[in-house]
Amino acid sequence: MTMHPTFRKASALLAAALLAACSSTPLPPWPSTPAARPNTATAPAPLPRPQPATVVPAPSGQQAPQTGAIASPLPAPAPLVVQDEAPLTAPYGPAVAARFPDPAIAYGTPGLAPHRRSFTTNAELAQWLQSLDNPGARGPTRTKLLRLGMSQRGEPILGLLATRAAGTELVDLDKSNRPTVVLIGQQHGDEPAGSEALLVIARELAQGLLEPLLDRINVVIVPRANPDGAAAGTRVTANGVDMNRDHLLLNTPEARALARVVNDYRPILVVDAHEYTVVGRYLQKFNAIQRYDALLQYATTANYPEFLTKASQEWYHPPMVAALKAQGLTSDWYYTTSTNPDDKRISMGGAQPDTGRNVNGLKNTVSLLIETRGVGIGRMHIQRRVHTQVTAIVSALRSTADRAANLEQVRSFVARDISSQACRDQVVVEAAATPGQRELDFLDPDTGVDRSIRVEWNSSLTLRPVKTRARPCGYWLSASAAEAAERLRLLGLQVMRVAEPGSALADTYRETARETSSRQDVRGAIAGEGSIVRVQVATVRSAIDIPAGSFYVPLNQSRANLAVAALEPDTQNGYFANRLIQELGDTARVMVTPALVFEETQ
Repeated sequence: MTMHPTFRKASALLAAALLAACSSTPLPPWPSTPAARPNTATAPAPLPRPQPATVVPAPSGQQAPQTGAIASPLPAPAPLVVQDEAPLTAPYGPAVAARFPDPAIAYGTPGLAPHRRSFTTNAELAQWLQSLDNPGARGPTRTKLLRLGMSQRGEPILGLLATRAAGTELVDLDKSNRPTVVLIGQQHGDEPAGSEALLVIARELAQGLLEPLLDRINVVIVPRANPDGAAAGTRVTANGVDMNRDHLLLNTPEARALARVVNDYRPILVVDAHEYTVVGRYLQKFNAIQRYDALLQYATTANYPEFLTKASQEWYHPPMVAALKAQGLTSDWYYTTSTNPDDKRISMGGAQPDTGRNVNGLKNTVSLLIETRGVGIGRMHIQRRVHTQVTAIVSALRSTADRAANLEQVRSFVARDISSQACRDQVVVEAAATPGQRELDFLDPDTGVDRSIRVEWNSSLTLRPVKTRARPCGYWLSASAAEAAERLRLLGLQVMRVAEPGSALADTYRETARETSSRQDVRGAIAGEGSIVRVQVATVRSAIDIPAGSFYVPLNQSRANLAVAALEPDTQNGYFANRLIQELGDTARVMVTPALVFEETQ
């Protein structure tokens, strides 16, 4: 992986600072109003009010969408049967369906063409983005097709950069002094509305109504992160893994491709577009149907910076709710329930550091989840679902443009503050949602009227620390943990290889209990995961030898909290539990800044 020049420079500075004493970072005043915009910025034109029977056209130079796949010059994929969406028997009657009328605006992507049975194919998606690829100046806006990686079946994972920087290279974006936003769709292949919406967003940023936003932000759009799942109409990747639980472990090429995007472009905001189950277990458990057009949540995991939580709460969530309401669209916090029919608890999105939402949060971004009602209803209400995604995503883009200067202030503070915490105070190793109760609105499956049900509610807005430890100065890894060291680098962490033998004062781990189990989320066992090793440990303070060729992960770096999530052995997402680190003795918590000699890094 080629390291971004700015990140390489920062790594060198961090290495030089290893022997410096840690000090606290002054808390800056919270900006309550948007910073003044530069005089050169042009206010974005508002989105047009929906007009009856308006069809959003295909990108310039592209023929109207056809019902078959469009030929693409990209490499031929491995054979795969494309999911053809047969007409679906409606899972509810006309009274419920009437609650979700189509919007006045009709979006036009290949997969949204009239009488179409399948959503946009991977080949059509590639041609759509290629038609927008224009790295040379076309007016002030530049775009660039991004080839981010390949899926397990050989399908390209593609993105589009839209910018008004002087060029489309990373150095040009740095010089523009504009924050970057990354938009991700269809990590789950059976959730198509986000992908279709991001094709619309890509076009409008490249040559449409959203272009003026590029005076203040750069945008990277990844419409489809899981091409194989999309082609097969399944939630998981080709090898059966839920890639949205793979962002810490990085076992799949799809998750690794997204990790490289975030490392390279260092976004201030990441938006993850999904869809949620509408009927299914809600009808089974509550005899009710999901009511809301959108369910929303920001990063909620242990050690997520307080200021980024505050930015999510104040600068993004209220404007997004208001934008949806202005379009006649309903919303609430994201929630789900387990697949166990006897478990009627309702839980917000989890606190585990494994989803894109939470892992990208620990990379010091505002990280937002947007879920529309779509799983299990085929093409029903697809225009409304896409309209909901477009409305919410545009709101997030505008919030970023309005708060660009404030967000850079917050990110700068957060990076310094996290780095300064090494060797000090406590760190949360594991956290959990706070149980309670609330009234939740559903729809009656027969009449379609609102039905309020009091439910057991696990809130992730306030987390309970389950396990804490003294924050170390860093982590030592043995030479045999080279694979773990490489995964940490893919997460954007600085990992230093020891050049000469030395020693350090450290806390080693002593095993007190062990069992084999499976990784779990709110829904139940996580798809595609093998068994994990669950241990209980006690820490033992001692001097340890540090051999040449072993690794050191300092915590005086801005993404230090990701190292904590990965390297504490007694959590279900850790590298030891998931066998990326084989033995407890292959890692230790270094408690005093070590005097070590490290190999030079590129």
